[in-house]
Amino acid sequence: MYAFLAFTPILVVFILLVLMRWPAKHAMPVAWLYTGLMGIFAWQMDVTRVMASTLQGVFIAATILYIVFGAILMLNTLTFSGAVGTIRRGFMDITPDRRIQAIIVAFLFGAFIEGAAGFGTPAAVAAPLLVVLGFPAIAAVLMALIIQSTPVSFGAVGTPILLGVRTGLDAAPVHTMLGTTKFTDPAFMDYLLSIGANVAIFHGIIGTLIPLCLCLMLTRFFGKNKSWAEGLQAAPFAIFAALCFTIPYMIVGVTLGPDFPSLIAPLIALPIVITAAKKGFLVPKVVWDFPPESQWGSDWMGSLKPEIEERGNRAPVSLFAAWVPYLIVAGLLVLSRTWAPLKTFLTSPAVTINFNNILGTELKTNAQMLYLPGTIFIVTVALTYFIQKMKFEDMTQAISKSAKTMIGASVALGFAVPMVRIFINSGVNTSELISMPLTLANGVASIAGTAWPAFASVIGALGAFIAGSNTVSNMMFSLFQYGVADQIGAPATIIVALQAVGGAAGNMICVHNVVAACATVGLVGVEGKLIKLALIPMTYYVIFAGILGVIAVSMNLTF
Repeated sequence: MYAFLAFTPILVVFILLVLMRWPAKHAMPVAWLYTGLMGIFAWQMDVTRVMASTLQGVFIAATILYIVFGAILMLNTLTFSGAVGTIRRGFMDITPDRRIQAIIVAFLFGAFIEGAAGFGTPAAVAAPLLVVLGFPAIAAVLMALIIQSTPVSFGAVGTPILLGVRTGLDAAPVHTMLGTTKFTDPAFMDYLLSIGANVAIFHGIIGTLIPLCLCLMLTRFFGKNKSWAEGLQAAPFAIFAALCFTIPYMIVGVTLGPDFPSLIAPLIALPIVITAAKKGFLVPKVVWDFPPESQWGSDWMGSLKPEIEERGNRAPVSLFAAWVPYLIVAGLLVLSRTWAPLKTFLTSPAVTINFNNILGTELKTNAQMLYLPGTIFIVTVALTYFIQKMKFEDMTQAISKSAKTMIGASVALGFAVPMVRIFINSGVNTSELISMPLTLANGVASIAGTAWPAFASVIGALGAFIAGSNTVSNMMFSLFQYGVADQIGAPATIIVALQAVGGAAGNMICVHNVVAACATVGLVGVEGKLIKLALIPMTYYVIFAGILGVIAVSMNLTF
């Protein structure tokens, strides 16, 4: 009964957003209220703790909005400088085929940004860039959401594994089995690297079809003919591009560890795939494009539209100068995440905003403002102002337009993240119940029994849907997955790896990722439709993860 009750907040979100198609700004306040009442009356949480969780969520939502604002500001800056027109023409010189553009921009460039930054940054970069190229805003966001799967487990230089799984497994049962006492012991780190290697293999196999998924979703839902077949026509190129990414991805994951698969693999794949596209290698002979804008659906476009680039043009911008801001963003993201002295400064207590002992509880959170991608976007915008010789009035218009666009997402995020924090923080109560996520996971495990390898990734996906983070999903459920593996006699390195893979897949549909991605292109009210569409590739991901998990456990295949 409690497992079902724990599931109902998720069910409420699904019904309101997906079935009833409420906009998130209306659905999420209702979901927050329902979850709060569930916490108070079913889990017997203290009202103070519910309100403290809400304030914690509001603080976290503010940091997400800061990232969104930076991304929107960067796009508007490039629009009013005239750079977006140059970028668009440059991509048309590579290929006018929208399927190939989606693979290059969303899958490969997005994977690189994920590897460097995480935090949902790929959607903040890739979705606006696709809109610049002429994609409908809703299609651009869907492409950006779908690719937040394969590279996510190694995003932000391996954080979901090195922080999420490590923290989740740092408990007495695991240390007893390994004969260790702390997570820095070599045996524990070797165990963590083994899990990471399994994650790389699972993702590499499943992710090989993600570029094809992009093509299929584009042509079926945004094409004139609503055809799956037109997506399949791009299969040779899509699989070629995927293998250029997944082969080095798996090799790096197995040999070098969790830090660099999502950084190194796209850097290898991008020049190969772009060169192949320019030369027409495996590119479909018939170019695919969207129907004329007059035939687009009423909910396809946001407030950021390609035609504003012409109004913003003041002087020709060279192709190199147009791309410099993206190069700066990529360089600063990598530098700030990999150069230890800089990372230490950016994350030091002196420059961290702390929110401790909220309403007298032990709950806390913080914001490392200089380390957030939002700051990198804003620094890049400041440099772009000088590099592209912008006029002051153009810059002020970009700032004003960005602020107005961001406001549209603030209500939805301002309630979505607090709802999540109540859900996660429900383990402290007078009823002696474990938290809602663990109650739900226990219920699923009791039903699945020895068939658990087929379902382990579903729990990871649910965790990411709830928390909006592969890292947090791994923190919540890694020890639980380890315990289930021990109960059914399965290798824990496989079961925990399936948790991480599912946690990555769940990023495609988590509410605050969807809301934030929509905000970057000015979309409002289509969150439910996007979740419904993204459920298709997400379902593919967890089903194939389950199949691979069953095979790996039955044959004891582990790295």
